[in-house]
Amino acid sequence: MKILIVDDHPIVRAGLRRLLAEDPGIEVREAADGREAIGAFRVNRPALVILDLNLPGLGGLEVIARLKIVDPAARILVLTMHEDEIHVTRALQAGAMGYISKNAPPQQIIEAIRRVADGGTYIDHEIAEQLVFSNIRAPSNALEHLSSRDLEILRLLAGGCTLHQIADTIGVSYKTAANNCTQIKVKLGATSTADLIRIAMQSGLTGADL
Repeated sequence: MKILIVDDHPIVRAGLRRLLAEDPGIEVREAADGREAIGAFRVNRPALVILDLNLPGLGGLEVIARLKIVDPAARILVLTMHEDEIHVTRALQAGAMGYISKNAPPQQIIEAIRRVADGGTYIDHEIAEQLVFSNIRAPSNALEHLSSRDLEILRLLAGGCTLHQIADTIGVSYKTAANNCTQIKVKLGATSTADLIRIAMQSGLTGADL
């Protein structure tokens, strides 16, 4: 079985390799960013993709969407530091079949890998519990009305990218990127790009594990 590990941290990829080394039937491939991941997926057609959301350039949510275009049946397990409901919800909506925190115990990560590789689904127990209770008790989150593309643009803005760089990264025209940015401002009640960057950083879109 081929597994593609997508993470920009070599130590994380090495740790996952060690976890998977106990099974001689697993062949591991690696990618350090989103574009490399899409290329590796096209060439190797792995049975499972283990994907971080915080990637340089093209973000994880965008990668999920593009992998599902290449192969609608792609099995994707998100392994990330993001444990908030927005990222969980958007990843699952984009097509991920599993979601687990990097803080989870190794055996739980192995269980998630096996479950998703077999065609099932898996959500980290604590994340699932938080998701249920946040939907019942929590006030509306300003980001919940944003699409995955909106979140990707916010993440890139917070990372210091210009609109030209964002357009190039996500593969759209400058005009489209600018229009998307304007629409995001309307959705969030922001008056400037600086406001969007502040909201993105306050919401943790830059990521603790970048």
